[in-house]
Formats: sequence, structure tokens, C-alpha cells
Amino acid sequence: MTDLLSRIDSPADLKELTLPELGQLAEELRAFIIENVSQTGGHLAPSLGVVELTVALHYVLEPPRDKIIWDVGHQAYGHKILTGRRGRFDTLRQRGGISGFPKRTESEYDAYGVGHASTSISAAFGMAVARDQLGEDYRVVAVIGDGALSGGCALEGLNVAGHHEDTDLIVVLNDNEMSISPSVGAIADYLARVITFPPYDKFRSDMQELVKSIPTVGHSLFGAARRLEESIKNLLTPGMLFEALGFRYVGPVKGHDLPTLVRSLEGVTKLSGPVVLHVLTQKGRGYEPAENDATTYHGHPPFDVATGKPRAKSKAKAYTQIFAEALVERAERDERIVAITAAMPEGTGLNLFRERFPKRFYDVGIAEQTAVLLASGLACEGLRPVCAIYSTFLQRAYDQLNHDVCLQKLPVTFALDRGGVVGDDGPTHHGTFDFAYMRHLPNLIVSAPKDEAELVDLLASAIEYEEGPWSLRYPRGTGMGVEREGEPRTIVPGTAELLREGEEVLLLPIGRLVYPALEAAGLLAQEGIEAAVVNARFVKPLDEGLIVEWARRCGAVVTAEDGCLAGGFGAGVLECLEGQGLAGEVKLHRLGYEDEFVEHGTPQELLEAYDLTAAGIASAAAALLGRK
Repeated sequence: MTDLLSRIDSPADLKELTLPELGQLAEELRAFIIENVSQTGGHLAPSLGVVELTVALHYVLEPPRDKIIWDVGHQAYGHKILTGRRGRFDTLRQRGGISGFPKRTESEYDAYGVGHASTSISAAFGMAVARDQLGEDYRVVAVIGDGALSGGCALEGLNVAGHHEDTDLIVVLNDNEMSISPSVGAIADYLARVITFPPYDKFRSDMQELVKSIPTVGHSLFGAARRLEESIKNLLTPGMLFEALGFRYVGPVKGHDLPTLVRSLEGVTKLSGPVVLHVLTQKGRGYEPAENDATTYHGHPPFDVATGKPRAKSKAKAYTQIFAEALVERAERDERIVAITAAMPEGTGLNLFRERFPKRFYDVGIAEQTAVLLASGLACEGLRPVCAIYSTFLQRAYDQLNHDVCLQKLPVTFALDRGGVVGDDGPTHHGTFDFAYMRHLPNLIVSAPKDEAELVDLLASAIEYEEGPWSLRYPRGTGMGVEREGEPRTIVPGTAELLREGEEVLLLPIGRLVYPALEAAGLLAQEGIEAAVVNARFVKPLDEGLIVEWARRCGAVVTAEDGCLAGGFGAGVLECLEGQGLAGEVKLHRLGYEDEFVEHGTPQELLEAYDLTAAGIASAAAALLGRK
């Protein structure tokens, strides 16, 4: 059999293939993705599910002139391979390699950079409007999953684009009944209701046969039958929703049938105005472990292709699991506790809570704003909501965090998973801004544990805190292996912890950098430099008494945070020292991320690059003292 994939360096090369050859190419593309992702890790199941759709889009359209906007972007591996990046695909998500998501600076074929869900329709509509205003005539296609339709941005995009009937726009709905976990909400139920209804296919088949049997000479009768078919179809298919919003609806179409996909895409490109092409796919298609467990294989570390098992697995528990187990344990004794997430029950560990307390668990879909608003309403009526969301995704609900929770001083606990750099997913997923965007909000406690035991203590303290909201953020991955002893202890907001005494420099870390700072103090001691170490615990309120005492005693301070420097933890310490009149007396050096987006790479590589390691902290302290 001819190796077709090796001949494809751009979408233009697809035009030379026959439809049977396109089918062969799809199989080669799927095998290529599986083999490479097994080595690098990555978003396997989403990209496997759209292999045929990807081939069809690049065969029918003419990118980069035609614009393809991939929602979220974790389904775009096939797109990257077909657009000239096959030779670099083994660098996927590796430091210095290609991104795991579409990135405008990486390729002219990546029409829109993306990492979060539900953005494609509005962005594509903007491109379509710009095209028309500039007098161009290219096509614009947004590819969005059914799970992303639960996001408010997607519905806003449909609402606006559907209102502009003269603007040509194609929305491909990749319907696999999944986001990361199975799709939730009324829209997901609506899409599934008829498609899984057995008489539906029979109705379509019977109506097609009826229309075919009517002589074409009877134009009025033929037309009436066609209109009858369309009317009944609109009552029975999801098209009624999109038609009501101003879109022409085509589908549903079998998403792994290449000839059908090609014909359907060729058809919708000839239609004017906003159009929805509804495509039914299977997430993880073509790799049995991913088909059977698309949630686990949504994003997966390197694995053995034959077995599907990860190549390496840490024995230590992840922070996510520690949080989830502690929350369930707490909820066993406190019926006021309810848990909320935004389409991430497995990612945040709340699947454990859902299994134990299904009536006290709420998954709102990809709708972080609604998650925070729901939490605010629950808190108003005396419940204790715990809202578990990735740091990078909570940014989307900043207004609700501000006006609806902090302003009203509601006792909501925010568990921010994936705080700090998360590694391979890169700048769209790093949680480097939460300290800064939370620190300036009144009434909000902002904390970060140094290890697993302190995470449990802070969670218990946050749930019991009655005076307002509390945020605790923790990193992705495993903890320090610290075992918890006894019942969780209450930590009063704004109380830091002196871990080591020293007279020359104060090391003031927070969160995951506390243990590297302790190690740094040991390195400094070997060079004759005595460093004190204080675990800050809180970004807000700071333990000003302890910090000022040791800053004045040492005369030099190094802060270390797994977050941005602008407005972050170190900025708070600087403000504290200035407020105490120590700005000219105490030397200060802040370690963290400069005013830039941190690129992808393993967390360890990134921490080393920004001197957020024991060696880096020790070096910064020595330099501050004028020592090597």
C-alpha cells in the first residue's frame, strides 16, 4: 500500500487524491497521531474523533486563504500534520517544539489562536465581517464541539451571527456528546434526543423514498412534498434550534463517512448566509482504549500503544486527589457543603464527590460565569459551596467573582486547580495570573498551601470561614508526599509560618516554592550565608507582623511565587514594606514571571528557566547580598 501521508506537505496536495485515497489517508493520519502522542502525550481522543472531518475540510476548502477556526484547539492535531508540520510533530508540546493548540505565530494555516472553549463562532463571525468590509471572498468555517455549546460565548456568537443573514459563515458542529466528560445541560439533551430516537432514521429514509417516487413533472406536488419533508424534519431534528437563531441547518451527517462529509461540505460552501453543518463523530475513534474511555484519553501522558497504559506513574497522590478526598470527608460531616464545577468533574477530582453526593453536585458545563453565580446563590441561602475550577478558566468569571461574590461577602470556597505553570498545554492553560487578579478584590482571602497536609488544613479553614469568600490554589501534579496527621487544623487568615531562622536574608516563598526555598537556605548555609525561611501561606491578607519583623532583622528579602510579578504576591510584600517605612531600609528581590506569556514545556523546565528552583532562589539571595 502506498504511503500517502508522507506526500502531504500542504492541503493543496490533497486535491490530487481520489475519494478512496482520502479514506486511506485518514487511516494513516489516525495511526500517525496515535504513535506520536504515545511518545509525547497530548490530547488524543479529541483529534482522533475528527480525522475524517479534518481531511474533508482541507480537501474541500482552500486554506490558508479560507479560514478554519478550531474551537478549544485540542482537536487540531490532524490539521497541524496536514499543514506542513508533520516533520516536527514529534516535538508536540515539548519545550521549543510546536504547540498543542492552534497558534497564529506558528503557521499561516492557524487562523486563530485558541486554548479555551466556546470562542470560535464569535471570532469566525468577526473574520467574516472583516472579509465583507474589505471586499474579499474567502470562506470562514468554525469547528465547534457540542460540549462547547454549553458556554455562554458560543450561544452569544450564534445569537449575533444568526442575526446577520447576509454574512456568509459556516459553523461545523462536531457532535460527539462529549467535552472532556460527557456533555451536560439542556442543549446536549436536545441534540441527543432525536438522534438516538430509533424511528428518526426510518422517517428520513421513508420521506426520501416518497419524494423520489413523485414524478418531477408534477412540480407543485413535488415541491409540496419537499416542503412537508423539511417541515417535519425541523420538528424532529436539532435543526429547529439553529433555524430559529437564523442559521440554515444541514444534517446530521455521519462524521466518519468521508464521501458524505465531502459532499456535505461542498454543498454548504455553496449556501449563502450563516449555516450549521451538524456532524456526528465518535471521540477517540480508531483506538479502542480511547473509544472506551474518551475522558481519560482526552488528554493523556505518554503511553504504550499496545496496552494504552501510561509509561510512568508516580506513587505519590496528586494535589487534585488530595483535595477531592478531603472534600468528601468534610462533606460526610457537613450537609451544607455542595460542590460545583464547569465541565471538569474528573479534572478537578469532583467525580469522587459526585459519586458520593450526587444531589449535592452540580456540573454547569463550560460555563464558569454560571458556576460562580450558582455558588453565590447557594451561599445566600446558607449552604457552603465549593467551586472547583482551573485557575486559567476562573479568569472567565472575573466579573462574577468581583460583583456577585466578593462585593456581597458570600462564603464561597474557590478551589483553584492547576495554579502556576502546568506544563505542556502552554500559555492558554498556565495558572499564572490568579494571585494578581484576586489580590486586589476586597473581602477575598487568597491562599496557597506548601504541601498536601496544608491543603487539607486550608480547605477546612475556608469552608468554616463565615466572613466572605476564600481562594486556595494548588499546582498540577503530585505533592511532596507529606502525610496528614490527625484532624485538619484551623488556620487563621493572614498567619504565616516561620520554618527556619537566619540573620542575613529572608526567603519568603508561597505555595509550591516553599520546599525549594528551604533547600535554597541549605545551599546558602554551605556558603556561609544564614537565611530565614517563612512560608507566607497567604497572598492576602499578608502576615505583616511576621514579615516585617524578619525583613527588618535580615535587611534583605527574596520573594518567590509561581505566578506573574505584576500585581502578584511579591508586589504585595513590596507594598507592605513600603507601608511600614522599610522601602529604603530593606533590599527586596522578587522571583516570578515577567510581563510575558510563559510558553509550553514541562513545569520543571519552566521553573528552572525563571530561577524558581532551589539553585535559582539561592543565587538570587546571594546576588542581593553582593555575594556569589
